[in-house]
Amino acid sequence: MRDYSSQGVGSKPGSAGVASGTYTNQDRRERLRQLALETIDLNKDPYFMKNHIGKYECKLCLTLHTNEGSYLAHTQGKRHQQNLARRAAKIAKTQDLATFQEKKKPAARKTARIGRPGYKVVKQLDPETDQRSLLFQVSYPKIEDGLQPRHRFMSAYEQRVEPSNDNFQYILFAAEPYETIAFKIPNKKLDKGEGKFFTQWDADKKTFTVQLFFEPEKAEEMI
Repeated sequence: MRDYSSQGVGSKPGSAGVASGTYTNQDRRERLRQLALETIDLNKDPYFMKNHIGKYECKLCLTLHTNEGSYLAHTQGKRHQQNLARRAAKIAKTQDLATFQEKKKPAARKTARIGRPGYKVVKQLDPETDQRSLLFQVSYPKIEDGLQPRHRFMSAYEQRVEPSNDNFQYILFAAEPYETIAFKIPNKKLDKGEGKFFTQWDADKKTFTVQLFFEPEKAEEMI
């Protein structure tokens, strides 16, 4: 008769015993824990945290551990290592996107300003339509090569130089390397009809001209 007394309780003939696999896993985890205790500084682990009840947490995997050894054994496990890999991939993707966006940014212009340009403003009244108009001529003799002056309108609420006033708006002129200049004009509707708004850049004389007409005032407004 064959003697099975050397096998574990509940094990089958020919097997290595029920408890042997469990002991092997426990032994492996213990060796990993001891190795981690010797090589890992928990103070430098960004995911290690001790909570208010004295237990330890992994902020990456959201797991709870009773002691440092348990946490260290967890860090060597498959779940923690997979989450580390995912985290590293996400950070790398974010950094690549930031680098790409940084490369797309145009280099900031560092032009030294040389002061305000010369200008002339002429007020006119069309006797046929009774429309008021303004003619601006701004001189840019030292404008940078290849540039053309720009202009735009600004409401009283956009500027921060003086108190806002609904009765006025501003027209701005800009060209490198000159300072931007602004003119305060009536806040009335402009006539955008044919021949009623005119801009011209004379590249030879370096003069920028803008002429604008206000829409005719209503009879009751003129009384």
